[in-house]
Amino acid sequence: MEYIKQFPDLLKGKKILYVHGFASSGQSGTVTRLRTVFPNAKVMAPDLPIHPEEALSLLLKLCEEEKPHLIIGTSMGGMYTEQLRGFDRICVNPALEIAETMKEHGMTGTQQFQNPRQDGVQEFYVDKALVKEYREVSERRLNLRPLQGETPLTPEELDAFVCEEQKHVFGLFGDKDDLVDTFDMFHEVYPQATHFHGGHRMDDHSFMHAVVPVIRWIDDRQEKRQRPIVYIGIECLTGLTSLTPRPLQGERELKPLPSCQKAIKMLIEQYEVFFVAPPVEYAAIESWLAEYIGVPAWQHTIFTDRRDLLYGDYLISKKKEGDTMATLLEFGSDTFKTWDDVMEYFSHLGGQ
Repeated sequence: MEYIKQFPDLLKGKKILYVHGFASSGQSGTVTRLRTVFPNAKVMAPDLPIHPEEALSLLLKLCEEEKPHLIIGTSMGGMYTEQLRGFDRICVNPALEIAETMKEHGMTGTQQFQNPRQDGVQEFYVDKALVKEYREVSERRLNLRPLQGETPLTPEELDAFVCEEQKHVFGLFGDKDDLVDTFDMFHEVYPQATHFHGGHRMDDHSFMHAVVPVIRWIDDRQEKRQRPIVYIGIECLTGLTSLTPRPLQGERELKPLPSCQKAIKMLIEQYEVFFVAPPVEYAAIESWLAEYIGVPAWQHTIFTDRRDLLYGDYLISKKKEGDTMATLLEFGSDTFKTWDDVMEYFSHLGGQ
């Protein structure tokens, strides 16, 4: 089992609304993870009614009354979450075409709830009429409009609303999800969408390494928190300045250097980490970072030859940069020969 770590200062005193998936409940494993990892947050996880209109009405009422700071929805819950306008939201493997998913994967007829519910009900029945209800609700997806549209908006006001809404919605999609694949549909409307290593069901690994980093970014923005910035040269992760020659020539796969992944997991807990690469081989570099670093590198990669102009607190680089605007940690030197040396250095700083 993946090690679950607590972050008592993240989302401290805030409300999280979790929206569960099909045939699940508010007693799912993801709810347990949320309450464990964020012990000082209030996690709300209602059992959703089977009928989608009732479920959506319940969620809208709860949002109006509780004003959650963050909404997280998985699968069918991700479909509902996308429609809860006006809040910071994370949609994990959202089943945006839930009716088609139900038909294709045998989710009709008598169904068993996967987790206990407060009402004690253990099974339910899905017929054609219920599938139609789900289709009607899901077809309201990706329609960026204010919740209360009685006051018409000018085109300029609508554009501003859409841009603002897009900033508050994240989509996370498992690269091994064999049940739902709505990435392209989602990404056409919401630019903040990426893949993570994992399947359709959330587990400890995908939660800690894909969802928690995004939650940290959201909480930082809400709190206007500015963390010290650490830049990491791509060559410090691989030992090479180029990622393409060896893999393209059929030689051994280019693996990350020992302890670099562990160091990055440590650094992102207290610092804003960016990865710096030369302005060439974009696709190869982004693919390598997605494979070995994952979500922390998403939207945190800078392509430039002018590292001396990077404004921040620390620059970990194997190349001698001359004068820099950040404290230079020369990777491979006697002081920072390995990533274990880097971790030891930052462990003494305490996030400074």
